[in-house]
Amino acid sequence: MIESRPHTLFSFGTLLDEKVQKELFGRAVPTSPASLAGHTTRPIRITDESVIATSGLDVHLTLERRIGAAVEGAVLHLTDADLAAADDYEVDDYTRRRVRLSSGETAWAYLDANPLRPAERIVIVGDSIAYGRCDPQGGWAARLAAAHIARNESAHRVFNLAIPGSTLADVSEQTPTLLAPRLPDTLLVAAGINDSAAHDGLTLLTDNLGSLASTALRHNARLVVAGPIWLDEEHTPDYEGLSFTRARALELRASLRAWCAAHHVDFVDMWEPLRERPDLLVDGLHPSAEGHEVLYRHLSTLGG
Repeated sequence: MIESRPHTLFSFGTLLDEKVQKELFGRAVPTSPASLAGHTTRPIRITDESVIATSGLDVHLTLERRIGAAVEGAVLHLTDADLAAADDYEVDDYTRRRVRLSSGETAWAYLDANPLRPAERIVIVGDSIAYGRCDPQGGWAARLAAAHIARNESAHRVFNLAIPGSTLADVSEQTPTLLAPRLPDTLLVAAGINDSAAHDGLTLLTDNLGSLASTALRHNARLVVAGPIWLDEEHTPDYEGLSFTRARALELRASLRAWCAAHHVDFVDMWEPLRERPDLLVDGLHPSAEGHEVLYRHLSTLGG
């Protein structure tokens, strides 16, 4: 017989209601007071009739980032079955992710399913594509920064720390020292195609992603992983002996997606926007200005 694992889930809303707990879990569950720093709440309209029937409310709360703020709530102590029931209860506007509580402990929490929408301060790390090579306007990252900051010039920030030629191994090694001064709430890792070309890139993928996830959590930041873009294999040059192939890039894409799903980390698929569009690539690898605009529009759908 497999024993159920204990889980801790931070809640600040309807899951603290004893009526809701009895409906979902069959009993009132053990709780302990807790707070979540760096967050505030905003209302969200609920349309799922079953959720409204359980909670008695058609407006719930969701989390947004806010430096200096904190959300008071409690940690629920749940079994595997309880956690699955909570997942079923939450509507598609929410997704379960790891957070760092004010106490320093970690727990699950239901966050906005749109990973960039609740963000205030975003740090971008990655390679030459995230850096904006071949685009005088700075690529998709510069466009994202301009739009994000324009929505709230006093609070919103975007720091593009991407370095051409970087692999995930480079990023996982360099990122820890870069985050503290910038107070990020979101770490956007642009996992480019360099890892697919490096001989050990896919082999070390799990270790590198695990390291980045731990780094993000230590800084109370949400990890978002962006996958590789489509490449025009027939026109890709060899860079320092690296060979870029579509098959390897697709293997990287699949591996990233699978890791993110298994670890409850946000994955952004960057492959489809430029798929079969060699006209939007300067050299088979790097997007033109128009290609970066397409990628930005794709990313902007995640920001609300």
